[in-house]
Amino acid sequence: MTAHALDKDLDAVADSARAELVRVIAVSGAWDAEPGWRAVFEAVPRHVFVPYYYVGVVGGYERLWRDSPDPRTRERWLRGVYADAPLATRMRDGELVSSSSQPSLMARMLVELGVEDGDRVLEIGAGTGYNAALLAHRLGDDLVTTVDLEPEITESARSHLADAGYRPAVVTGDGTRGVPEQGPYDRIVATCALPTIPHGWLAQCSPGARILAPLATGLIALTVRDAEHAEGAFLNTAAYFVPLRGAEPSPAEEIPHRAGDHELFRFLLTLTHGSLAPQDARELWERELRPGRERYGVTVAGGRVWAWLDDPEGPYTWPLR
Repeated sequence: MTAHALDKDLDAVADSARAELVRVIAVSGAWDAEPGWRAVFEAVPRHVFVPYYYVGVVGGYERLWRDSPDPRTRERWLRGVYADAPLATRMRDGELVSSSSQPSLMARMLVELGVEDGDRVLEIGAGTGYNAALLAHRLGDDLVTTVDLEPEITESARSHLADAGYRPAVVTGDGTRGVPEQGPYDRIVATCALPTIPHGWLAQCSPGARILAPLATGLIALTVRDAEHAEGAFLNTAAYFVPLRGAEPSPAEEIPHRAGDHELFRFLLTLTHGSLAPQDARELWERELRPGRERYGVTVAGGRVWAWLDDPEGPYTWPLR
């Protein structure tokens, strides 16, 4: 069965399920600031990019796939593809190594990326290729590049993109190094969690470029001044992504979960890991009236990367490793 050759009865299911997903995203308010993204999500079929995924069951995982001999399983696969939920797409020894992000979060990130006609975009983390397809539909193939470290992932993403009619540049390489030969970029978006902001990205950006990346269970939005300086604040939304392969482990992976910890406190713990003792972090969090993510920011300058609360030159700053 090819990517588009669904059972005849499932074609109607796919259409109605995609329409329902678009409705759910609209209700979430994700693209209120840029409603043009609605037509993009209506046009790009997510099921082409997720021929199978894994769901948790007692004792492990079950794989749902497009080519199952059981028609009920095929319909279950299809309806799951169009749920507003992240999908585990690649497992290795029981560990999640790649996923398709929650569509409403993808929509929110694409709106926050603020692309305009003619912008050149670099995506860090190819995943299934779905996000690159959304960007390519909006901007055109020639303006979109996606990179991933693992050839198996990039080959699969390239195949999915071609099946859906898109041909952006798909590069196998270390995302922390960017893809300088395809630049300069007006936007860089990461779809994997980072421990810090790679300084080398700035040199591949045009002045005024925007970088949007998951960091410390949040989303940091940076404006690039030049090859040596970028700065910006976190969005107010939570964001949990698979870590960038090839980078140092994310601090979030190293901080044990404690019952009763507030989600925003755990964000601060992750952001200050290795720089601030947990008790000191708790005292700061309470003293500053439990600040939300939007009060924090990140600066890249002078070969350094640091996080801060309220003011990049204020009393509360922490280096990012």
